[in-house]
Amino acid sequence: MKLIGSLGQSLHNKQAWAAMATVIAVSLGASIARAEPALQPQRGQPTLQPALQPALPAALPQPPSPLVPAVVDFRGEPASSEARTTAQFAFEYADAKGRPFAVVDKKDAKLFVFSAEGRLVGAAPALLGLARGDTVAAGVGQMVATGIPPALRTTPSGRYDSQPGPNLKGETVIWVDYDAAFAIHRLRPSPAHERRVERLASPSPDDNRISLGCVVVAGEFFDRVVAPVLGHGPGVVYVLPEPAPAAMAQNMAGGRL
Repeated sequence: MKLIGSLGQSLHNKQAWAAMATVIAVSLGASIARAEPALQPQRGQPTLQPALQPALPAALPQPPSPLVPAVVDFRGEPASSEARTTAQFAFEYADAKGRPFAVVDKKDAKLFVFSAEGRLVGAAPALLGLARGDTVAAGVGQMVATGIPPALRTTPSGRYDSQPGPNLKGETVIWVDYDAAFAIHRLRPSPAHERRVERLASPSPDDNRISLGCVVVAGEFFDRVVAPVLGHGPGVVYVLPEPAPAAMAQNMAGGRL
């Protein structure tokens, strides 16, 4: 009886293991079926599309090239160290904020005009205020109609946000300081004794002091360089200060003044 019982229990265990194996096989098959859809779908079932793989680029992207530092370009034009330093500050240090700019070097009586990209568009001699000085007198802008006293006819130094616009006669100028009537403009007809044309043509900057305070350039230069660069919107104008007293004394000793 024990033997029969043992055999029966053994047979029962084998049947249990077989049933469990069947369950495992069925479960595993169902898992596989869920993980991998059948290649041939059954009738009435939607066709399952395999997941799309992202397309590989034709060529791997190249790393960006090193940034080229922004350098102001004088294009070989002679300039004082002060003018170069100011132009570098305007462009390389972004003080001009991406706008075209100009540098007025009072020591050399010269105007430099730069594009917003820091490239010199042109440079030319300029007439400056009759009186030497770096400040502007209060209310001088209202004296234009009645006449500005000679001692107040200065070209003030500093950094200015410029804007093109008409003057009282409708002529287009580049306003540097509107309230002070300070602008960059073309050479106008003037009394013969002022000899403005001859002063502009002179190789020396020392006889360029004749204007009421504005920066005056030849009409051809204004139309070709100043108006196209500074005449279409905001710009920046840097006016360098007067030469140091030591330099002025040296010029006087040499008979230049």
